[in-house]
Amino acid sequence: MALDLRQTVKLSQQLVMTPQLQQAIKLLQLSRMELVNTIQQELQENPVLEETLDDEGEGDPEAEGASDDVEAAAPEPATEEPAAEEPEPTAEEMISDVEWENYIESAPQTSLSRDHDDRPPIDANLTESTSLSDHLLWQLGFADMTDTEREFAMLVIGNLNDDGYLEDELESMAIEAGVDLDFAADVLRRLQLFDPIGVAARSLSECLLVQMHAAEVDSALALCIAEKHLDLLQRKDYRGIGRAENVEIEDVSAAARVIGSFEPRPGRAFCGDDPVYITPDIFVHKLGDEYHVVLNEDGMPRLRVSAAYRGVLGNKDPDSKDTREYVREKLRSAVWLIKSIHQRQRTIVKVMNSILRFQREFFDRGSEALRPLNLRDVADDIGMHESTVSRVTTAKYVQTPHGVFELKFFFNSSIRTADGDSIASESVKEKIQRIIRAEDPVRPLSDQKIAEALRRQKIDIARRTVTKYREALGILSSTRRRQIG
Repeated sequence: MALDLRQTVKLSQQLVMTPQLQQAIKLLQLSRMELVNTIQQELQENPVLEETLDDEGEGDPEAEGASDDVEAAAPEPATEEPAAEEPEPTAEEMISDVEWENYIESAPQTSLSRDHDDRPPIDANLTESTSLSDHLLWQLGFADMTDTEREFAMLVIGNLNDDGYLEDELESMAIEAGVDLDFAADVLRRLQLFDPIGVAARSLSECLLVQMHAAEVDSALALCIAEKHLDLLQRKDYRGIGRAENVEIEDVSAAARVIGSFEPRPGRAFCGDDPVYITPDIFVHKLGDEYHVVLNEDGMPRLRVSAAYRGVLGNKDPDSKDTREYVREKLRSAVWLIKSIHQRQRTIVKVMNSILRFQREFFDRGSEALRPLNLRDVADDIGMHESTVSRVTTAKYVQTPHGVFELKFFFNSSIRTADGDSIASESVKEKIQRIIRAEDPVRPLSDQKIAEALRRQKIDIARRTVTKYREALGILSSTRRRQIG
């Protein structure tokens, strides 16, 4: 059979991931802090971009008209579906002042200008936290020690972990420092009486005993338990301790309360990470019987394209061709960035409004009223791709009448009830918490008992599911929740 060459024409649609579209998708999934950092980086790298104050350009019809021109000229970047190609904006349209407008009319307008606030800037009030090693070295400076003792104490301090425990072998440290073991043990005992008392202990038992001796605890049983039976105490096996020491269970309970008053992690106060404060991306306010979604633009840089480069683009000198091309490229990048941020904010508001429609009962009653919801439900509701909704709900937070929640919180798997209805997994967790809060602390409910209690509320889940939800909530098992009166 002979082979022949033919030309055919085929028309098809495909999504081309241009660099601009990739940038828009990247902006969509950034958290608020990451977005601010990205904008600041673009302001440094792109000379055409500039930041404007809230009151600049307001009431300027020429600027508003320019913003409308760019609105019509730039393509929509935020969704992943292909869109019809728009004509490229002219140089005159691009070099006009472009402002990132408020897209929610009710969004609060705030100014961080010092003209309205005489308080010092926040960085003037920041203080550096003291580490455990710094705190111990400060005390070491006042201690009555020889130079050799001080050097070994510094070696010990340098080998403490975040909880204040000495994990290295004292013998190996003594060999390293060139001192005998008795000398090292004496320095260690003196160091353990530094504040916080019990620091540099080699075990939990040693840490508690140092604190109890320093506090002159006179309970022989408490000292005995701290020395011999911490494993049974951690399991709250009071009966096992009572049998081992031939004492009443009430005495064991009293001794356990004494031990519980001491700090098992002396370095806890110094190793805590700085708190991370969440700034919500959206506010949901209730006015009357209606809820309103408001975009949070406080602290978000407001961008525009600088008009300073009008003369550069208008210069027809052949020698300035490369300069014009550079400015034109930066201009396109700036316009696209502004449009991408604009579309990102509008998409977040769209998704939040959809969540509000699906989870209206949550906003009225709280977590127990959460209903099952998945990404596809919201995607179909707002006409976007499911992956777009996933990116929007990642690392975005909303302030509601019931607290601050990540948008992912509102998406829950469903659990069938005895009536055939569905209930969200978060609602089941809330019910488990309520059951445990109402239990008798002397006779806490096992996971099987909790499952039976839920079954009486027409929620049929297995014991292992209760265990999984309880552990996810950070609640101890019934054995460890038990209290002895």
